[in-house]
Amino acid sequence: MADPELETVRLERRGGELRIVLDRPETMNAWGREIGSDLIAAVELAATDDTVRAVTVTGAGRAFCSGADLKAGFDPTPEGKPDVATALRERYHPVITALRTMEKPVLAAVNGPAVGVGLSLALACDLVLARQSAYFLLAFVNIGLAPDGGSSILVPARVGPARASEMAMLGERIGAPQALEWGLINRVAPDDAFDAEVDALAARLAQGPTRSYAATKRQLNASMYAGLDAQLELEATVQQELAASDDFGEGVGAFLAKRPPAFGGR
Repeated sequence: MADPELETVRLERRGGELRIVLDRPETMNAWGREIGSDLIAAVELAATDDTVRAVTVTGAGRAFCSGADLKAGFDPTPEGKPDVATALRERYHPVITALRTMEKPVLAAVNGPAVGVGLSLALACDLVLARQSAYFLLAFVNIGLAPDGGSSILVPARVGPARASEMAMLGERIGAPQALEWGLINRVAPDDAFDAEVDALAARLAQGPTRSYAATKRQLNASMYAGLDAQLELEATVQQELAASDDFGEGVGAFLAKRPPAFGGR
């Protein structure tokens, strides 16, 4: 059976590896409605196709994923506020949970910035290999929101509560070398060696003991991420509350106008 033809995600088969490439480089692979539906189709294919033994998630162009597509916006609630909660539940959560529960190893090949829910996407994978010039950013606070996409559990599971609080509350870039030092990611490759190292690690995973990898994921999910589903739902609830705030409106307006936000605390 032929792979589905997707508009914003490219699928590449390399032996037992399926490479899922976010392919909206003109938006730095901002995660909107189209990428959401295409990613859901891609991860469902990866999970159910027995010929796929390992998965790599990466981005086209100069970014891994720049976060939610704020230019496209969100559908309104009956009250006229952005319906962020529905977007999270329908567009983002299925991808995050599918990556964590997939009985195959998943590698995030972070070729450039991984921002907001793009960082969540990377950390939902089992291993994270980053280009040295890449950076990671929990950018939600910069537009008056809180972490989502599972990052409120995925980040502290890797770096602990102190650094997770710093990333979430200060909203500062974490370069790949610092991310490695903190334990946020697994490996860093020089820019000119990145592609070769991704190929080598992906091939190793695709040729490895798939059932062993799946068992390891089950153990880690039970010990480290047992509360993921409940945390995702909490994030959606909290995010919807913040989406009705004045600060969120100011944060998005400032982002689109490329100016510093002037938050009023409301």
